[in-house]
This record gives sequence, C-alpha cells and structure tokens, in this order.
Amino acid sequence: MTKKTDDPDSDFNSLIRHIQESRGIDFRGYKRTSLERRIRRRMEEVGCDSFAAYHAFLEAHPQEFVDLLNTVLINVTSFFRDGEAWEVMRREVVPRILERKVDEAPIRIWSVGCASGEEPYSLAMMFAEALGTAEFCRRVKIYATDLDDAALNTARHATYGPRDVESVPEPLLERYFERIGNHYVFQRDLRKCVIFGRHNVVSDAPISRIDLLICRNLLIYLEADTQGVVLPRLHYALVNDGFLFLGKAETQLARSRMFEPVDLKSRIFAKVPQEWRRSAGGSLSLANDAGSPRVNQQVRLLESIVDGSSTGYLAVNAEGVLVFANTHARRLFDVEESDIGRPFHDLTISYRPTELRSRIEEVRNSGRMVRIEHQPFTRPGAEPVRLTIEVSPLYSRDGKAFATLLSFFDTSRIYLLQQEIEAAQESLETTIEELQSSNEELETTNEELQSTNEELETTNEELQSTNEELETMNEELRSTNEELEVANEELRRQGEEAGEYRLYSESILRSIDVGIIVLDDNLTVQSWNRWSENVWGLRNEEVTGEVFLDLDIGLPVQRLRRPLHDILTTQAPVEPVEITVMDRRGRRITCRIRLSPLLYDTRLARGVVLIIEDVTERARSDAFAEYLGRIIGESLNEVYFIDPATFSFQLVNKGAELKLGYSLESLRQIALYDLMPDIDALAFTRLVGPLLSGEKAEIVFETTIEGPDRTLRPMEICMQYFAEEQPPILVAMAHDVTERQRIGLDDSRAEVASR
Repeated sequence: MTKKTDDPDSDFNSLIRHIQESRGIDFRGYKRTSLERRIRRRMEEVGCDSFAAYHAFLEAHPQEFVDLLNTVLINVTSFFRDGEAWEVMRREVVPRILERKVDEAPIRIWSVGCASGEEPYSLAMMFAEALGTAEFCRRVKIYATDLDDAALNTARHATYGPRDVESVPEPLLERYFERIGNHYVFQRDLRKCVIFGRHNVVSDAPISRIDLLICRNLLIYLEADTQGVVLPRLHYALVNDGFLFLGKAETQLARSRMFEPVDLKSRIFAKVPQEWRRSAGGSLSLANDAGSPRVNQQVRLLESIVDGSSTGYLAVNAEGVLVFANTHARRLFDVEESDIGRPFHDLTISYRPTELRSRIEEVRNSGRMVRIEHQPFTRPGAEPVRLTIEVSPLYSRDGKAFATLLSFFDTSRIYLLQQEIEAAQESLETTIEELQSSNEELETTNEELQSTNEELETTNEELQSTNEELETMNEELRSTNEELEVANEELRRQGEEAGEYRLYSESILRSIDVGIIVLDDNLTVQSWNRWSENVWGLRNEEVTGEVFLDLDIGLPVQRLRRPLHDILTTQAPVEPVEITVMDRRGRRITCRIRLSPLLYDTRLARGVVLIIEDVTERARSDAFAEYLGRIIGESLNEVYFIDPATFSFQLVNKGAELKLGYSLESLRQIALYDLMPDIDALAFTRLVGPLLSGEKAEIVFETTIEGPDRTLRPMEICMQYFAEEQPPILVAMAHDVTERQRIGLDDSRAEVASR
C-alpha cells in the first residue's frame, strides 16, 4: 500500500495564507466549505486539479487574483434589492432616525460589503427623498466599504448600464441619474456624500457613531466563531438607538441578545444597549448602628444567601487584595481561609481559567461590568466545565467604587446547547447560501436563455431579409456596373481638375514675394517657391525630397532644428525668428522666419510651413527710429507728449524733466496748463481747439512756465497733433526765450545811450 504524500488541508491553508500575504485579504473567518467550493469552481475554470497546482498558477499569473476574488467575494447586488424590505426601511426606520436627530444633527450610515455601489446609492436616494437634496448633502455621510478593490473602483465611477438600473423607480431614475449614451451616471452632488474605502469587517476597527448599518448577505458566508467577532463590532459601531439591516437569508440575530427585531421578516433590527448601571451604594441598605441586633440578623441573612448560591463570588478591594470568597467559590477554586487578605495576583484564580487582573483594572477605569463568556475550566478528578465570568464594580454609599466583584456561573449546558444551535444554524445557512447561489445561477441561466431566444428570433428575421436581399442583389449589381462606368468617367475628370489645381497652387506659391518652404513630418522638403530659388540659388527639383537640415545654403538651418521639432510636438505655431543670412550673391540680409504646423482635417501636424520674409530695410528703418528716439530722449531741448483729452503729460524727454523740475511720475499727475499761471484750462482748450479739429497743422504760442520753486520761465511752445496714432497724441516742443529777451533789452539800452 503506497503512502499518500499530498495533504489537501495543508495545501488549502497555504493557498489561503498566500492570498492574504499577496492581497491583504483575510479569508480565515469564512466558512471553509463555502470558501473551498468557490475556489474549486475557479480551479476547474483554469484547469488546476489541486490546491498546490492552483497556488503555483496564482504565483505565475498575478492577474488571476481578480477573477478569483470575483468568484469568492460574491458581488451580487442591485438597487433596492428585496423591495418590500426597503419599503419597510422607508416607512418605519428613516422617519425614526430623522425624528431623534434634533437640531439638524449629522446622520452617519455604514454600508458593509457594498460591492459595486448600488446599495449605498439606494440609501442616498432614500434619504434625499426624505430630506431634500440640499439638506441631505449638508447632514448625511454614507460610508461604503468592501474587500474587492475592483468593485470599489466601479462604485466610485457610479456608471451603470440599462439592466443595472431596471429596479430603480422611474421618478428616482429621472431625478438622480444622468443618461450619457447608453449608460446612467449617478448624480454628482449625492455621490460626493458617499465615501468608499477598503475595509475588512472581521479584522479592521469598525466605524463608530453609526445611525444605520447595512450588512446584507455577508454574515452567512462567515464561520460561527467569526460571526461572534463581527456581531459585537457591528453592535459597537451603532449608536444606542441605531438600526441594523441584514439580508433576507440571514437569521443570526434571531438568537442574539445584542439586537432586538424591528421587522423580523425584513431582517431589520435595533441595537440593545449593553451598558450596566447600578445605583450608588448597591441595592441593600443597612442601619447606621453596627451593633444593632437587626444589623447582625441582616448580615447573617446575606451570608447565608451568598454561601447557598450556586454562583461563585470573589471580591477584591481597591488595593488588589482578596477580601471575600463565598462557599461555592472556595470549593470551586480551592481558596483557603488563609488566602483571604492576600494579594489577588498571587492566587491561581487570577489567571486560571482566564487572565482576570487586566479585566479588574479595566472595570476600575471604566466603571462598567465586563462579561467573559464560556471559559473552559478543569479541576483535577472532575469533568471539564464552562464558566461565564462577570467582573463588576461595587459602590459605597457615597457613590465611590471600593471593591470589584467577580461572579462565576456554570454555563456548560448553555454552551453545549449553543454549540448545537450554531451547528444547526451553520448547516442551515450553508444550505441557504447554496440555494441562493443556485437561484442566482438559475436567474443568470434564464436571462441567457431569454437572450438566446431573442437572438434566434432575430436570426430568423435576418435570414428572411437576407433572402429578399439576395433576390434584389442582381438588380443592384447591374446598376452598380452602370455606376462604376459613371464613376470611372468622374475619376478621369477629377484627375484633370487635380492636375490643374496643382498647377494653380504652384503658380500662386511661385508668385508670392516671400519664401515659402513646405516640409513633411520628417523635415523633408516638399515645396520650394521661386523666391527661395532666387535667394538661395537652388531650384525646386534640386531640393525636393532632401532633408531640410542637411541643405548647404546661406540660411543657418541648424538654428531652426529645435523650433521645427517643437512645432511637430506641440502642433502649435512658434514665435517668429529673425536671422541674418547670406543670399546666393553674398549679400547679408535680415530674414524674418515664421513657422506654422501643416494641418490636415485630422488636426494633426503633417509637417511644417516656413514663411521667410526679407526685412532688411524694415530692420534698418526700425534701427533708425530707435536711434532717433534715443537722441530726442537724451536731448536737452524740451519735448512733451500730451494726452489730447486731459492735456496731462504722458511722456517727456530728459531735457524736459530736468528743466521743468518734476519727475516723470509727478508730471503724469499734472496738466500742461497747470504750469502756466497766465492761462486757465478753458483758455488753453480754446487755444488748441483748431489743432485738434484739424483746422491747423500746428500752433505756436508764447507763455510762462512756473517751476516747483515758483520761478517763471518765458517759453515759446510749438504743438502738433498726431491723430492717426493709436492712441492720438499731442506733441509740444518748448524753447526757453529768456536769453532772447535779455539780448533784446541790451540792444535797446545801447540805442538810447547813443542818442
């Protein structure tokens, strides 16, 4: 007999660990039978006959993870799935949430296992209908979580096909979806209030302060122990009066003390608060006189009740010392009389059947009871039992905690019954899951059959129409032959027109008095007009087909390499370039080169067009104008540029700025007549009126200019108006006539003396 070397359980566990390490998804809490069945289904599809082989296949094909997760994480969802349950939510749960949320308090909702987003968006529409869109966007936050990153990505885009939105009522579809092509996109404002994220409800910390938590058809895929971890997390996530909405196949909460049903048929539950509150000082009152016979009688009565109880009690004071142990606790844990008064952490009971020191510290800090369920405990020579431990604070009359009470209950029978119930429940849930999966597969098969039937009907119609088309095809072929003859004649005519058009376009290019060079996207010359032939000395047929950057002409083509490549990349014109070149006669000329993309109907650059213009004379004129302006600007003669509307200074030369005694910034705030004490604005306007109207080409007048130091200078001013400039400008040239007057005065005195 040969020994079997393969261990399927070990291979399966190794595969699960590989999935967790590679993708961070922990399947350890899922029901093994369901998980194994779904992985085997995927193995059959890729042709792997063992878990070890599939493990190797995953390592070699990382993209297989996507298909595996889609198979294991059953992303079956729809808008308003199970409509009757959603109607109960709308009618009973939503009004209760809004009623207790006074003063416009925020509303927090959590959708666990949201898949591709239909469920959280259904919640958004339901609350938007109750609150209005503006109020919803201001108050409501919906947290939607899932393990499947691909499904979360689909949910964030919020784009669905016509079949996906079939279950959305028509008014809601029109109000909250925008149709784009053959898809429906959920409304942007509401979508901003839905926050999607990756979250493992088994291992990650729960989201807190939730008013409504939806976890539909997720718990049925988890082991019973994992459900025992998840349910307290969901309980913790909810506020005290929060609601939990499960799928119709889930019955876990029917036996849970953490939730009470609101509508059991619809699987809607309300949280049962687990806060333990005790009145300060306990529930028993003793007389102040400790020596009273009544007090002694009550003490004996209490001792008899406690010692006769089937529950074991231990009490630890604030200093951590064991101060009390009833008869049942002493017998159960072998506590001796000498142990009373010893530190609790020195006793075996402090860590067996479970670690209690940290729990005592937790109760002291929080002031709340801690319950530890079904801890295994075995005494020598006795049957193993299950103990449930409650650790609770004891309060004195002044309301202060003075000790901690540990209560030990034998819950062995309850534990066994619960195990049997959970096993039956797990079997039932597995059956429900399998039925649900089969139902989904049947629904899919039914849809495929319907689609196939429709395709067959369509094919039949197409065959009938094909027969009709074949009957008419001979007639069409005969008419096509005639059309081809006409088309042939048309092609000949178009060829002649194309030749004429080419000659016409070439004539235009040759007649333009600038250089035009056309390059393709490889910078090869395609066209070279007559101006280029005259300037560079190369004929069109000599350069056509040559690489432009390899041409040896008077134009330094290498300086154009970067602009040419840039224009092919950006497909946009670049700034013109001015270059000094040498023509075929050896003359130096200045050329202005403009480069533009050669665009066809596709809007993609198919090449470059270079337009070269001889701007030698223009450059000389510009240089002369610049030279003239520089001379006038530095001249000591006074030149003013005046605004014809306000008569304020716009610009003055250096001589004017020096002699007027003001900076240019100051002069721009002053009108010309403000410096003339012997004339006002109205008189000045009348003076220059003929000049502005065009009656006179220039006016010359004498006046007095006042400097910043109040000194007066007699001036002769000649003004001209340049109306064609943009903007129009008044130009004044001023001459100081002080010296002229002084010379005239000296001549008069000499004449009088000679007489």
